[in-house]
Amino acid sequence: MDNKIKFEMKDVNLYYGDFHALKNVNLAVPEKEITAFIGPSGCGKSTLLKSLNRMNDLVEGCKITGDFLLDGEDIYDKRMDINKLRKRVGMVFQKPNPFPMSIYDNIAYGPRTHGIKNKTELDGIVEEALKNAAIWDECKDRLKKSALGMSGGQQQRLCIARALAVQPEILLMDEPTSALDPISTSKIEDLAIELKEKYTIVIVTHNMQQATRISDQTAFFLLGEVVEMNQTEKLFSMPQDKRTEDYITGRFG
Repeated sequence: MDNKIKFEMKDVNLYYGDFHALKNVNLAVPEKEITAFIGPSGCGKSTLLKSLNRMNDLVEGCKITGDFLLDGEDIYDKRMDINKLRKRVGMVFQKPNPFPMSIYDNIAYGPRTHGIKNKTELDGIVEEALKNAAIWDECKDRLKKSALGMSGGQQQRLCIARALAVQPEILLMDEPTSALDPISTSKIEDLAIELKEKYTIVIVTHNMQQATRISDQTAFFLLGEVVEMNQTEKLFSMPQDKRTEDYITGRFG
């Protein structure tokens, strides 16, 4: 692993009320690589992902202990500005969720909330974000039209563009292709591989083939624990833990 560590989790435990959802998680996410979280449903993958930009703050009765260090800085520190954090750590959800407004306004929304008002500057940001999300050519002539008129795969790339418009450092993707057809899925996978030149990406996926196709590192979760994390190729070809092997060979999960 040559890349420096972008995000580090140390002894992380997370509780929803009495339910112990994450148990002693220790993980390091390298910069400008794709790290995949795999494992059966309900094993804590998305829960951990949502902790990385403090989306779990919105959940009643959620309690977190341990350290989440972004470039060595604790994101749960009282002094951490949550708006700034969410600008640095963007999120793309399982189902495309464009705002009910024009394609242009979807992308300009974030930059505007961060104080950019100049139209020429916004035009540039919108174009660059749509190009970075590989969807500019499909929508450059209909920027004023509603984003809700786009296909599911286009909407998901629009949501990626929206996340990129505020120039994050990290992109979190929570099963970004599970609602999409194979062609859209492959476009988003290609896109993720391109984006890691500039961004650190963490993706939760149910699809092990997807993890092997696009990720550099894979962490296998089971019942709230990280059973094993390794370079993707090694994890799938030579798992160190019997439970990992059982999962990837389809014996359970």
